[in-house]
Amino acid sequence: MIESWVLNDDSPIPVSSEVVPEALRSRVDSGQLETWLTSSSGRSLAFVTNTERAMVMLLEDEGDPGEHAVDPGAQGSSGGFVLSNGQDDEYPDQDTVPICEAFRLVKQIVATGSWPTDARWVVDR
Repeated sequence: MIESWVLNDDSPIPVSSEVVPEALRSRVDSGQLETWLTSSSGRSLAFVTNTERAMVMLLEDEGDPGEHAVDPGAQGSSGGFVLSNGQDDEYPDQDTVPICEAFRLVKQIVATGSWPTDARWVVDR
């Protein structure tokens, strides 16, 4: 069975990999900087952005520390990662990726269930 993904607080209808980047852009444009997707197999995919960089995390199940995309050469840190509960986070830039790269990563995970082969990520388990 192919894994399908839905946006947690939107429609229960699965989102395709082709439309997920635009759905994320639309949410960011409306000020929703945190988005969670849930797969039919129970995995979760988090996308949190400050509109320039994004934290992308893939979790196997509830309570899993998961894994997240990284940008090993990045220097410094960035703030403005506002969660839906109002919490405003700051992350080292090496633990986030440019937003266009984040869209690509999410699209690939929704399409195949896996990180792109050229992506860099860290397992936090």
